[in-house]
Amino acid sequence: MSSQVMNSRATSSKAKLTLGPVLYNWPAEQRRDFYFQIADEAPVDVVYIGEVTCSKRAPFLMPFIPEICDRLEQAGKEVVISTLSLVMSKRERKEQHELVQDSPWALEANDLSAIGLLEGREHIVGPFVNVYNEDTLDYFYENGAQRIVLPCELSGKAIERLLSSNKGREIEIQAFGRVPLALSARCYHARSHGLSKDGCLYVCEQDPDGMNVETLDGEAFLAVNGTQTMSYTVNNLLGEINDLSKLGATHFRLWPQQVDMVRVIEIYRAQLDGAITYDTGQETMSELVDFAPFSNGFYHGVEGNRLVE
Repeated sequence: MSSQVMNSRATSSKAKLTLGPVLYNWPAEQRRDFYFQIADEAPVDVVYIGEVTCSKRAPFLMPFIPEICDRLEQAGKEVVISTLSLVMSKRERKEQHELVQDSPWALEANDLSAIGLLEGREHIVGPFVNVYNEDTLDYFYENGAQRIVLPCELSGKAIERLLSSNKGREIEIQAFGRVPLALSARCYHARSHGLSKDGCLYVCEQDPDGMNVETLDGEAFLAVNGTQTMSYTVNNLLGEINDLSKLGATHFRLWPQQVDMVRVIEIYRAQLDGAITYDTGQETMSELVDFAPFSNGFYHGVEGNRLVE
């Protein structure tokens, strides 16, 4: 299926596809080239960029951001800058304050301090802010949220309840990729190499899809990405997105991984547009993603690492 064909269908479905920010420590030039490819080839509606995991990585990408955003906007993509997910130091607070003040692009707030700075202004509430009930949803919307990205661990029933009370406002669901589960002030990546967080030597760059973590019995269990604990399995809601779209979900997020993301986006677009069957899409996805198995357990109210067909 060609990118040209898929792009012609990109607006045929009400639900939009979004590309989340790169969570891993990919080299800055690789990120730039990745976003250029997304701009030119991928039928995605919204692209989030920025450093959300570790502020030490941010200076490498920063010089490329204006060029990346310009390329994406010229290609008709909506651009959103994502803020850091855990703000701890005075330097990080200062940088976040400057970003909120100066950014010409829309912002995704991934920390309550960012939401406080953005109060009364249109913004997006990111997946690192816990939104579990209708009152929290209403509170954020009333204080300027344009869209809210729901946490990954919500069940389908909980999502349906939030969608039914949402009054037509924008809600985004995490539909593909390893999902961030927890944050820490410590850097597990550095510690695993016998290094401190301040002297980490950026060893997380060695694991572009995260570092697998095993149980004492040698069973793959989680993944680590700097200060993030992530799922080992790859969240895949290809079979659920059409039902969620009918219930009122307006956006579906695909987290970048070291796979052919243009092809992944094409498959999700085709699924939303009814251009392929689930079996066909899932077969192609299995060929593309070979570093970990799929899961959708959270959605079905069971263990998150399980796959419910």
